[in-house]
Amino acid sequence: MTDDPRRALAEFLRTRRTRVRPQDVGLEPGPRRRVAGLRREELAMLAGVSSDYYQRMEQGRDVRPSGEVLDAIAGALNFSAEETRHLHSLAAAARTPARPARAYPPEEVPETTLRLLAGTTSPALVVGRFLDVLAWNPLAGGLLGAFTDLPRAERNLLAMLLHPDADQACPERSATVAELTAMLRTQVATEPGHPRAVELVGELAVRSAEFATLWARHDVEDTTRGRMRVEHPLVGELNLDWDAYPMPGAPGPVLIVYTAEPGSADDERLQRIAGTLVGDGRVRTH
Repeated sequence: MTDDPRRALAEFLRTRRTRVRPQDVGLEPGPRRRVAGLRREELAMLAGVSSDYYQRMEQGRDVRPSGEVLDAIAGALNFSAEETRHLHSLAAAARTPARPARAYPPEEVPETTLRLLAGTTSPALVVGRFLDVLAWNPLAGGLLGAFTDLPRAERNLLAMLLHPDADQACPERSATVAELTAMLRTQVATEPGHPRAVELVGELAVRSAEFATLWARHDVEDTTRGRMRVEHPLVGELNLDWDAYPMPGAPGPVLIVYTAEPGSADDERLQRIAGTLVGDGRVRTH
């Protein structure tokens, strides 16, 4: 993970350029191409900027592209809305002068959110901006029990799914890891010098070749809902919907709730898990 915003912008552009084939944008591939994807000069032509200017962007030099130039490059590369937003975020960071290191307060879950968790009958948890699990209700613990016994510093959704045994509980683990990595990349771009981001990305890259490969792809996502398939040791397979609800205030933790269609087999299995829970029913944060 680089802490140089200009280099991060350069790497993102380079990875995206090499994925676009000439024929995808109406160009003739031509013989003897020695580069993957588009050449720099081809992309510059499509975006309407000079080859020298674009080359300096990919070299991480001190260029300050306007919003119009960024949109032109995004259009030439067929960016999604998420990729375009990410490009603008990286460029904004590259234009901002370096600032002295600042203190970052730990992510906390408000008491009102803990009350909401306690009153929610579906599995629910609060996840920090870098996918750390900050709090969960009893049914979430019963459904996704892997994280409940871990120390707080190790309770991270992506780190848990990169564990060698995670395939047994999550049949679609590889796709989920790719999605979470892209979500993490999006969050890191908004605060590249955050110590938790630097620590987490460094640890995962050293520990997991799978993560290092995915991280190098520079994929970005801002997913707020989806489907999850879990192989539970007590009730077997569950297929659940999940939705992420941003908490009020500055960007940070989100509330994730898992639900099943009322009366469905998955709903019945969730109720069976709920029936096995013991204890005082309090929300866990540590």
